[in-house]
Amino acid sequence: MGLYDDVVEVPRRTMVLFFVVDTSGSMCGSKIGVVNDAIREVIPEIKDISETNADAQLKVATLTFSTGAEWVDQMPVSAENFRWTDIDAGGVTDLGEACNCLNEKLSRNAFMSDATGSFAPAIFLLSDGEPTDNYRHGLDKLKQNNWFKKAIKVAIAIGDDANKQILSEFTGNIEAVIDVHTPQALRKWIKFVSVRASEIGSKSSNASTSTNSDGQSEIVSKQDEFIEEIKSEVQETNWDDFDDEDGIVW
Repeated sequence: MGLYDDVVEVPRRTMVLFFVVDTSGSMCGSKIGVVNDAIREVIPEIKDISETNADAQLKVATLTFSTGAEWVDQMPVSAENFRWTDIDAGGVTDLGEACNCLNEKLSRNAFMSDATGSFAPAIFLLSDGEPTDNYRHGLDKLKQNNWFKKAIKVAIAIGDDANKQILSEFTGNIEAVIDVHTPQALRKWIKFVSVRASEIGSKSSNASTSTNSDGQSEIVSKQDEFIEEIKSEVQETNWDDFDDEDGIVW
């Protein structure tokens, strides 16, 4: 018998990446088409991150909301087995109901129930309009959820009609709201957010350290770390590269 024959592999914890997608009527056409294409294209990268991560297995959950809200899968699906199913658009914008559904599943009795334990999730909200229901009631309850408090939260505001102030209430910071107006920009940011949120969220530590202006070390949460990544990416992006060749501007 060899020295390492009895070594037992330590089970990995899980981290869930939530796609919360506005599928109201205003998302019809190129908007929902880009969302479908971009998420489908980024899934292999999420799978690679999961397969090479010694600390965490990534899982994916998709919540759509229009007239009501609905989970695409009954439980989060491992990135290795996840297949994106195209979603359609139609109806109104019940963001409050989406918050209620998310709050219900962010629980050890629901989506965060893995026996090996779970990292705080990453939650990715995409919307192009105004809520049509009492969103604040649902959002206020969601904000009391401890999993939501610790989660990486980011939103993409699609076009001029998206209410960035409400989206910032969801993320907790206007800097975590990304403004897009063309298909190319939406595709780019879906990929960036999905990949970097997965990488940061699945790290074994809940926080990192940085050096402040006084040269002192300070604790940085995963949410703060991700916001810095967004700000850096915005500064480095050549926005002329995202002029749509078909002239589509939202």
